[in-house]
Amino acid sequence: MQKQLAAEEEKVKNQDLSLVHESVTDEEIARIISRWTGIPVAKLTEGERSKILNLESELHKRVIGQDEGVTKVTDAIIRSKAGIKDPTKPIGSFLFLGPTGVGKTELAKSLAATLFDDEQNMVRIDMSEYMEKYSVSRLIGAPPGYVGYEEGGQLTEAVR
Repeated sequence: MQKQLAAEEEKVKNQDLSLVHESVTDEEIARIISRWTGIPVAKLTEGERSKILNLESELHKRVIGQDEGVTKVTDAIIRSKAGIKDPTKPIGSFLFLGPTGVGKTELAKSLAATLFDDEQNMVRIDMSEYMEKYSVSRLIGAPPGYVGYEEGGQLTEAVR
């Protein structure tokens, strides 16, 4: 009986069928974090480098007819990630201008989804709400001494 028990223990040891492992792999960590956060495992295990290298092709899949815009944004992000920028400054601040329906919002959403895993991970401000001179206070907040000074503006609160 002892020989049979020893043989079975050796077989389990060789096949790694035990329930408790002495080491944890990257795949196990990624699977658990994926379960908690809802982020697909492939996104968690994808390296930052491969994400940046595939950025332009990912953006081109969703943004049609804006090759120059996609290339310029991609180049700026690659420069930023390559370390050719001031580390105290943001990755980039992009201002997309143009008529309705040319892909401004779609480019921003695609960029947020590709780099930060969710389209909601961006600050979007509809500038058509700021046509009047006085509406700038809604954007950056009221100046000191005016009503609403403590509240801040839409932009300053979003960045905070």
